[in-house]
Amino acid sequence: MLTQIINGEILTPQGWLKDGSVLISDGKILEVTNSDLAVIGAKVIDAKGMYIVPGYVSMHSHGGGGHDFTEATPEAFQAATEAHLKHGATTIFPTLSSSSFDTIRQAVATCEQLMAAGNGQIQGLHIEGPYLNRKMAGKQWEDCLKDPDPNEYLPLLDSTTCIKRWDISPELPGAHEFAHETTSRGILTAITHTEAEYDEIKAAYQAGFTHAAHFYNAMPGFHKRREYKYEGTVESVYLTDPMTVEVIADGIHLPATILKLVYKVKGVEKTCLVTDALKYAAYDGEVDDPRYIIENGVCKLADHSSLAGSIATMDKLVQVMAFKANIPVADAIRMASETPANIIGIGDRKGSLQRGKDADILILDKKLNVRCVFSQGNMVEGTNTLIH
Repeated sequence: MLTQIINGEILTPQGWLKDGSVLISDGKILEVTNSDLAVIGAKVIDAKGMYIVPGYVSMHSHGGGGHDFTEATPEAFQAATEAHLKHGATTIFPTLSSSSFDTIRQAVATCEQLMAAGNGQIQGLHIEGPYLNRKMAGKQWEDCLKDPDPNEYLPLLDSTTCIKRWDISPELPGAHEFAHETTSRGILTAITHTEAEYDEIKAAYQAGFTHAAHFYNAMPGFHKRREYKYEGTVESVYLTDPMTVEVIADGIHLPATILKLVYKVKGVEKTCLVTDALKYAAYDGEVDDPRYIIENGVCKLADHSSLAGSIATMDKLVQVMAFKANIPVADAIRMASETPANIIGIGDRKGSLQRGKDADILILDKKLNVRCVFSQGNMVEGTNTLIH
């Protein structure tokens, strides 16, 4: 069936297109035109003057809808991804927090199963840890933290191609050898939970660490040891020009001023938005884990010693960037769609409204609320009631 979305402001890689339309056929974008004249035989969707934009690419999310991806079951994966889909995440890379390799292998099997079954929303697996600096990692993971062990990770990497991103602390023994191995397989390799300073970051980048996970969080900035001052990981990443970053733009993990600074220094093409969401995102139930509490719109460790993760969805991040950090709307949307797609290597089929790409499309109102979601050309149930 041919579908035509008309009467909206369309975000294209060249900028906003007014009075145009998007044609969809067989799950793909057939054309983005500068005419909104109805095409004979097409099902017409009237966007009523709203924004027509690419679907969001969520490349760091631990769960949602009451389920964590470390449950590693098809049911948990489906429930969490569907919860985020209704908030605009038409693409997601399920993220595992530091876990045993048994759990990782089970999650790999689940991910492969769902991808083989045609779940176009899931584009691969993201692993965070368990190779983390103990000083910079949360207490909730301390039982499984370790140094990189090729006897563990090489057999896993040899067994699957669904792992698309892996984050570890670059200062650990064996971390550079790990990065050489992952990057040689096309896996985005990121620094995380680290206290690395400039020389270490520079060496890590050369080894293959090209991305910084949840920038500013779980890493030091400018600091002092005795009478001398040192650059932190933050400044070191800024000075490593090609390194890309992601920010948890929920307005709580980072204040709007810092979000604006990251955008100003790194720019729209090297900065992407991530939720780092826990299972409590897009979920109305009770917190069922005594380690955590929900307070002031964020998940914290119960002893208030640290933030544990966000409960944000991708639409919330775009709203914070646009309305609190005062980033241009087009750039806020690009940082949630085009930029993460390019960083993680799927920009050839996701992240922008262009002929031949997957028809992952959102209709947003002027407050950037999601009013309709198309996933591979199909209107997602329950997301279209407000535009009728």
